[in-house]
Amino acid sequence: MDAQQEKDEKKIIKISVRNLVEFILREGDIDNRHGRTASPEAMWEGSRIHKRIQKSKGANYHAEVPLKIELSEGDYTLAIEGRADGIEITCDGERQLDFSNNFNHLTVEEDMHVTIDEIKGIYMNLDALDEPVGVHRAQAMCYAYIYALQHDLAEISVQLTYCNLDTIELTKTAFLGNLKYFRETFSFAELAEWFTRLTDEYKKWADFQFAWQNLRQASIKKLEFPYAYRKGQKELASDVYRTIARRKNLFIQAPTGVGKTISTVFPAVKAVGEGLGDKIFYLTAKTITGTVAKEAFELLRTRGYQAKIIWLTAKEKLCLCEEMDCNPVHCPYAKGHYDRVNDAVYNLLQKEDVFTREVILEQAREYRVCPFEMSLDTATWADDIIGDYNYVFDPNVYLKRFFAEGTRGDYIFLVDEAHNLVERSREMYSAAIYKEDFLAVKKLLKPYQEKHDRRAERVIRHLEKCNRILLGYKRECENYVVYENIGTLIFALTRLAADLDEYLQKSPDFPERREVNEFYLNLRNFMNIYELVDEHYVVYSEHEEDGRFKLKFYCVDPSLNLQERIDKGNATIFFSATLLPIQYYKSLLSTRRDNYAVYAQTAFSEEQRLLLFGNDVSSKYTRRGRAEYERIALYIEKTARAKQGNYMVFFPSYRMMQEVYDVFLEGGETDEMRPQEYFPEGAENAEIVEHPEEAEIAEHPEEAEIAEHPEEAEIAEHPNDAENSGNAEPRLWCMMQQTGMREAEREAFLQAFSGETSKRRGGSLVAFCVLGGIFGEGIDLKKEQLIGAVIVGTGLPQISNEREILMHYYDERAGAGFDYAYRFPGMNKVLQAAGRVIRTTEDVGVIELLDERFLKSDYRGLFPREWEQRRICNVNEVEQMLGEFWERRQEL
Repeated sequence: MDAQQEKDEKKIIKISVRNLVEFILREGDIDNRHGRTASPEAMWEGSRIHKRIQKSKGANYHAEVPLKIELSEGDYTLAIEGRADGIEITCDGERQLDFSNNFNHLTVEEDMHVTIDEIKGIYMNLDALDEPVGVHRAQAMCYAYIYALQHDLAEISVQLTYCNLDTIELTKTAFLGNLKYFRETFSFAELAEWFTRLTDEYKKWADFQFAWQNLRQASIKKLEFPYAYRKGQKELASDVYRTIARRKNLFIQAPTGVGKTISTVFPAVKAVGEGLGDKIFYLTAKTITGTVAKEAFELLRTRGYQAKIIWLTAKEKLCLCEEMDCNPVHCPYAKGHYDRVNDAVYNLLQKEDVFTREVILEQAREYRVCPFEMSLDTATWADDIIGDYNYVFDPNVYLKRFFAEGTRGDYIFLVDEAHNLVERSREMYSAAIYKEDFLAVKKLLKPYQEKHDRRAERVIRHLEKCNRILLGYKRECENYVVYENIGTLIFALTRLAADLDEYLQKSPDFPERREVNEFYLNLRNFMNIYELVDEHYVVYSEHEEDGRFKLKFYCVDPSLNLQERIDKGNATIFFSATLLPIQYYKSLLSTRRDNYAVYAQTAFSEEQRLLLFGNDVSSKYTRRGRAEYERIALYIEKTARAKQGNYMVFFPSYRMMQEVYDVFLEGGETDEMRPQEYFPEGAENAEIVEHPEEAEIAEHPEEAEIAEHPEEAEIAEHPNDAENSGNAEPRLWCMMQQTGMREAEREAFLQAFSGETSKRRGGSLVAFCVLGGIFGEGIDLKKEQLIGAVIVGTGLPQISNEREILMHYYDERAGAGFDYAYRFPGMNKVLQAAGRVIRTTEDVGVIELLDERFLKSDYRGLFPREWEQRRICNVNEVEQMLGEFWERRQEL
């Protein structure tokens, strides 16, 4: 075997120049007091800054030059690569250079001089920058070494070009005049010695990566699906694998019972084993789905899979301090963090394979480092990363270690409960400011202005200017106003942000710093989102219910922003039990038109459930009243009496739920038969919560329904004391979701459905819940824990300015405004609630949809395939249909 063949067969370990220098050379403290300038640069405006500077250069300057070096390290090759922002080649004398050949293969002659240019944009007054940031200089030195080695140069120069990002809107002359340069010339010998030290420090990490990946790949080769395939499951796993192999995206409508988690995780792992990816990101909206993902990976580990698995936890849940203030003054774990964190991570990798919250906290305490930052560093070496959508998609939270601008990787994204990503991504890519906040910050800084602090005076002057502009908008706004151009405000905000940044830099400690810094960060986020505003956005203002005046960049269509993140990996699998209509989700979650879509086969039989549609009730606002509530309550009572067991009833709003609950408690032919309230064990010490008043909302002109966004609930204090009540055990028990529930109270609520609790309590339990709330999706009550769900209403979101903006936006573009703004999101909540009943092939239950609107074609077209067998009833017929169903089940 010749040397080239041996090199080609070697495993290649890749790392970018930027990641290498930031990982090895970082040192010192975590310090949030230095605003944005302490971070390497702001990625948002990076490409605009680079292009503007690069275009100003002459013909001898070449932008975005790819550079790569491969170092043989025994059994593997270490590939270090990146892209130099610019390389300038000049020549002594009058000779003109010919760059007609490939620039990277140009022969550099003796009279030529080469300069590597590294461009960095930062939020900082450049007069305060006395020397280049260390990791920036090191990045340029790496490129200089690679280029000098490949072109046999005795010396080479590096230039650091800094730009204050707040000057980007200036004229070309003013912008270029505000740049700051640092220039050095190095001999090749100097660079070679420095680069060797750098790579030597990284070698133990590359050795670990090589050895572990060999172990992982060998284990995957032998890995088999852990169960006998259910109906349609093998086909689904094959679809996922083929999508990854073709580097495409796939949308899966996966009915409950398909086993969607293992059916996506297993083929993704096998794809990694075939070299089709290197790292799997399992992305979730809620903790419960993260738990299921972890169990799936753990299951594969019991079958021989060797992998490093981390479940990323939010910063506030990992913080070891009473108050989260990340600087060396207030946090001992922040002080010297970067001096110790690499040792902490390396040690952790040697002794653990699964990095849970508890494991991370224990290691952080031992090495006295920030557990959150250490967990992110650990994720760099993990094979499988479980975490919230934010870590990939959120522009403020995404993992820059993997997804920095201009980088991509061999990543596979598995997006669970993908229906949640629509609203979540709208939130991520939107931003708002409030007029009142400007006055509040002015008040905080006023005492410093009175002490003749010039920086405070400048900040206050700009706060007043912004406030005056917002005041003008406020006076023009009655309900809400949509704007085409707010350039005057943006210019004022840019100047305010620049002066506020300088003020925070020069004043690291003052009593009001936290409030001012919070305002500053929100302002920066607002300005960053402004850079994204295009035809996918609506800029509007409105008066909020509390009287505050808001101006918002509203990301109506998040598809383009999401696609930019999706493109950072090889393939993305979106899956959910409620991804209908699938074209709606395809249009909002990706811009690509060649995405795949499949409808997975259900493993359940039609005989497992009875699907009923009530044709004599509705939750429409115009129908609400005592008579309608009595009819709904009668449906619920007849359902719960038809078979003893546990039931959930879902309502479109807290108000309607409370009103029907009150009517339901009055039911029963005798006192003994009247439903009684049940208070979950463990909720005895909960605080009494007054139910909030809910504003009446005018009926929607197309289809009215109040559906307040459910807040998480709290169970009111009351002893559960059936045994000591002195009454016979009631036939029906009922309990109700409340607002503001703490985690322990949610658990107590769900514990009421357990087999042991149900047996001890006896009778039927009816739990009144809110559509789209904490009990409307993500809970897993199997077999006898839940045997029925009654869904009242079509789940339409609350009427609001944003919903109306959505409707108008999609009316203009697709002629389906009401569908996009109201019907589709509402129906998703209905489908999620209905999916609580049949969770396994052994489950049996009833699903009732109580609203005559479900019988219209607009809704029938949204039903899943599994709903083909359905029956229509009224309140007088429901008892007989239920009796027949349960009787048939008993016979089986």
